[in-house]
Amino acid sequence: MKTAVIGAGHMGKWFAEELQKDGNTVAVFDLDPEKTRQCRGMQVLHAFADLRDFAPDLLLNAVSIQHTIEAFESSAPYLPDHCVLVDVASVKGNLQKFYQQGRFRYASLHPMFGPTFANVDDLHEENAIVIIESDPNTKEYFRDFFKKRGLHLTEFSFTAHDQMTAYSLSLPFASSLVFAACMKNTAVPGTTFKRHLTIARGLLSEDDTLLAEILFNGFSLEQLDNVTSRLEFLKHVIRDRDYEEACRFFDTLRRNINA
Repeated sequence: MKTAVIGAGHMGKWFAEELQKDGNTVAVFDLDPEKTRQCRGMQVLHAFADLRDFAPDLLLNAVSIQHTIEAFESSAPYLPDHCVLVDVASVKGNLQKFYQQGRFRYASLHPMFGPTFANVDDLHEENAIVIIESDPNTKEYFRDFFKKRGLHLTEFSFTAHDQMTAYSLSLPFASSLVFAACMKNTAVPGTTFKRHLTIARGLLSEDDTLLAEILFNGFSLEQLDNVTSRLEFLKHVIRDRDYEEACRFFDTLRRNINA
């Protein structure tokens, strides 16, 4: 299968390399030519128009969420009718509407691992999501693709996916960002503090655009409102030094996390 990957950042490069290992003929394109120089054994495209001669069977879009639809629109005039569009966006937003209004079959994926927190050479404890509305044949192809690499697979609709990622990404992202916002430039002993600091540093090593796009998920504010509500309750318990209420609160939390 001829596969074009647009966006040669960490995730795009990983997909290009793994698809090539599976026997695909792979071409890569990125607006920044520096990012394609290390794509060995692959055809490097220098403009969207080069897609016409390559004529991919599948176009995998790994650009930033902010520019995903724009990149599809720039590619579309040069794609054969049978080409399948694939995105790997962490937040789906308006992608469903874009796909439904277009002429191409599509599949939507979310590999829930990244260069900061995952070892891409060993993904057996990692997860990937396949969107239910995806083209059946392409969905099955990527189910096999992910399973071969040991990932746990889940299926969600477009809407359920964004609701879930607001909970699983926006919520912990916001918690780490607030922790970092309260930091003082002093050395602090303690294992718990160091673990939180490691997570915050890892998160803030990510691209600013990615962090913002995760937080701008349409369902994020609902999760953050819940956080602020729980914080106000915790402040009330602390202010009153209410040990019984604190213990009830801790028991509730243990049940929440199955501890």
